[in-house]
Amino acid sequence: MSKKPYNYMSLAGISFTNLTTAELRVIASEILEEKIHGISFSPYVEGQGPGTQISEQQIRQRLQIIQPNINWVRSFSCTEGNEQIPKIAQESGLNTMVGVWLDDDLANNELELANAIEVAKSGHVNILAVGNEVLLRGDLTEAQLIDYITRAKQALPDIEVGYVDAYFEFEDHPQVTEVCDVILANCYPFWEGCPAEYSLLYMKDMYRRAVKAGNGKRVIITETGWPNVGTAERGAIPSTENAIKYFINTYLWAAEEDIEIFYFSSFDETWKVADEGDVGAYWGLWDKDGKLKYV
Repeated sequence: MSKKPYNYMSLAGISFTNLTTAELRVIASEILEEKIHGISFSPYVEGQGPGTQISEQQIRQRLQIIQPNINWVRSFSCTEGNEQIPKIAQESGLNTMVGVWLDDDLANNELELANAIEVAKSGHVNILAVGNEVLLRGDLTEAQLIDYITRAKQALPDIEVGYVDAYFEFEDHPQVTEVCDVILANCYPFWEGCPAEYSLLYMKDMYRRAVKAGNGKRVIITETGWPNVGTAERGAIPSTENAIKYFINTYLWAAEEDIEIFYFSSFDETWKVADEGDVGAYWGLWDKDGKLKYV
């Protein structure tokens, strides 16, 4: 990233005091033009969600929108057509973090893992993420999760294998941390009610805690973001201005300290309202129709 006046950050981020919303949008545009490290990607369009069978054509159309602004794409599943994402992404010149969706449906877990191993053996996986917030949700025991991770590592000795969860779960479950090749930490100041003006400081602390838990292992922030619409989470207020500021601070910090961050997320997704309330629909850098929101 080129050196511009706003690249020089304080501990809490850059000073936004004298910047208009239009000027913030310009900065966000420049960051995206120079490409962010990666993004969490779901190919769903309006009216779709988990359970929808996704076509290759739809994946290509959705990836084509975001491809110019990212270097990596992170997927969440290897069933219902999502297993096609890694190959299509790599054909577009992107690196892939491929997700294996695990929950309390043990039969589907086996299908997810088998498909992921097949995708990896075909050469389309750069990093394999076995499970996403399984411990946070309480879907599986620690022993069950470790078994899935271990099986993936045994089948794919040349692929980096990790597990995605909230940063503090790696402190609370050292045996899971130990079995991972790489620590994949979700860091959300918003969901912990942190006011926007302190959010970068808060995320830095989340990251440092994951680094300490990892005991020398590489740590990647696999999700972070800020919604632009919806109900406040204690002191954390959704707004376009807060979302832009959070995005800018995140990637200037990432550039300054060479931290790999996958932003959450690619597109606004209405289906997430059922689990997360009204803010669930407004985490995308692009809106549901594929238009960039903050440039």
